[in-house]
Amino acid sequence: MTTCSGGISTGLFSSMNLGEHVGDDPAAVAANRASLAAHMAARPVFLRQVHGVEVVHVNAGSADLQADGACTQQRGLACTVMVADCLPVLLTHERVPVVAALHAGWRGLAGQGGPGFGGVLESGWAELQAATGLSGQDLSAGLLAWLGPCIGPEVFEVGAEVRLAFVAAQPEAHVCFKPAPNGKYLADLPQLARLRLQRLGIHRIFGNDGSRAWCTVSQSAFFSHRRVSGRPGALAGDTGGRMAACIWLD
Repeated sequence: MTTCSGGISTGLFSSMNLGEHVGDDPAAVAANRASLAAHMAARPVFLRQVHGVEVVHVNAGSADLQADGACTQQRGLACTVMVADCLPVLLTHERVPVVAALHAGWRGLAGQGGPGFGGVLESGWAELQAATGLSGQDLSAGLLAWLGPCIGPEVFEVGAEVRLAFVAAQPEAHVCFKPAPNGKYLADLPQLARLRLQRLGIHRIFGNDGSRAWCTVSQSAFFSHRRVSGRPGALAGDTGGRMAACIWLD
């Protein structure tokens, strides 16, 4: 998982911005991406993310794919998602050589087409199932998940429709929402992800526990779309940089 530090970008993108679509100098982004690849000794496969639920299988020839998650069994390829408040979820299996990276904002996590379990985590599980030939508990019991930094539950304000989208599909998700004074709710994105992963039978979940140290808005070490766009004097379209969460097989 990258942070803001270690690159050559300047201004709002200082310094390790990896997003090509946020208005940064393309040469700086290319240099930052090359630095990341050299550090990992693996090729990161970046996606064109759309806050959807599609997860793709990537190989040596994969490039410029539109999806919000990637899975691979090929060594030396890093499944990579970019974030600046959304939740990155990395997955691997303890026995089978396979990895996946998923981009989970609230839309992708909740799923599309009404209440149900059709979100990006479920798509990732299905792609891992197809890649490994395992199913049910044989797959889930061997999976390990890591949650990266994201907007924290103290500041992630959402409307009642967001709460309804999760609670309608999974009633126990109500514990992840606290009423805010303005009639909205404060949502716990990492806890919502944990509930969905547990529903899939994945119980070994590490990383983001919802504490302030993992909050992209509160911690200046992280890029945050909401922090940048909400600052005094912010211009329309100001988003700041993007971090990357990567997972690969050596």
